Amino acid sequence: MKLLLDTHIWLWSALDPSRLSRRVADSLENPANELWLSPISVWEALMLAERGRVALEPNGPRWVQETLDAIPMREAPINHAVAFESRRLRRGPKDPAARFLAATARVYELTLVTADRRLAAAPDVPVIRNR
Repeated sequence: MKLLLDTHIWLWSALDPSRLSRRVADSLENPANELWLSPISVWEALMLAERGRVALEPNGPRWVQETLDAIPMREAPINHAVAFESRRLRRGPKDPAARFLAATARVYELTLVTADRRLAAAPDVPVIRNR
């Protein structure tokens, strides 16, 4: 299965795995699954660090690079198709970053891993919920 990690799932998997449900943890650890990450999640993580809402040591950019080096993930590029799809979503999240994640999952045919119920409600997006 191809899994797109929502920002908080990615952060929790690296910083506080105890926040992951057994189903999500098993899915992330399963070598048969392919993990994907959107650049929007990198941006969100850096914004959270800049605002003091999450500690990324020794600094945000270095933490991101070290994490990406340690955990093999494919990049889910934000391209024109993703931008168009984000505008086609009639229901779902109002937050632009969340809309991009839902659109990314649709364009690349990924299963979104999230705890965000609004994001999980995006139409035509397969989801694994962290409960």
